[in-house]
Amino acid sequence: MDMYLKPTEYFDYQNKYIQEFAANIKGTSLTEKAVSIYYLVRDSVKYNPYTLKDGVASLKASYCLESHQAYCIPKSALMIALCRYHGIPARLGLADVINHLSSPKLIEWLKTDYFAMHGYVEVYLEGKWVKATPVFDQELCTKFGVKPLDFNGKSDSILQANTTDGKKHMEYVKQHGTFEDMPVALILQTVQEVYPHLLHEFTTMFNPASNHREETAEWNPNQD
Repeated sequence: MDMYLKPTEYFDYQNKYIQEFAANIKGTSLTEKAVSIYYLVRDSVKYNPYTLKDGVASLKASYCLESHQAYCIPKSALMIALCRYHGIPARLGLADVINHLSSPKLIEWLKTDYFAMHGYVEVYLEGKWVKATPVFDQELCTKFGVKPLDFNGKSDSILQANTTDGKKHMEYVKQHGTFEDMPVALILQTVQEVYPHLLHEFTTMFNPASNHREETAEWNPNQD
């Protein structure tokens, strides 16, 4: 399990903001701490899919606390970083989904209702891997009529197929598996294939602290 406890460039729990944020975690057992982490990440960082434009830097766990908003992958990265910091093995899961509640504005921006590389978390608790999805904050769920997704540390917590009134919500289409670290090359390849119009923005580095963008070297999709 050592590989699922280490800090990485993207699960960067050595970051001072993450360590300060970790002081808010409650509980004595690992399960209690994992549940506390889940709710902190879910509701303390506002879900905003448009932060995808902030590029590769937005994949980091610390990005969430520097920007106070993020999409599914960095929010999952933050939960992973906090879990690892507290000695809880954690890894990233990725899946393709269709969000039937997507706004017309978001669909127009993405040019599709197909959400590639939806991020979630797997944590190892009480002898098994359990899925957790600390993505949609309570305020957003209320707006769209979806019950906020809960997590008890014992059973899988994945996005609901339907809203409280029976409308279609989230449809899982493809599983990409789980990852010890952020699979940046795979994510970039997917952006090129599914959102080619966003590739330039995504491969432009963004520093949320300085609100400054810097051009990266041209990305080669055949390069790891």
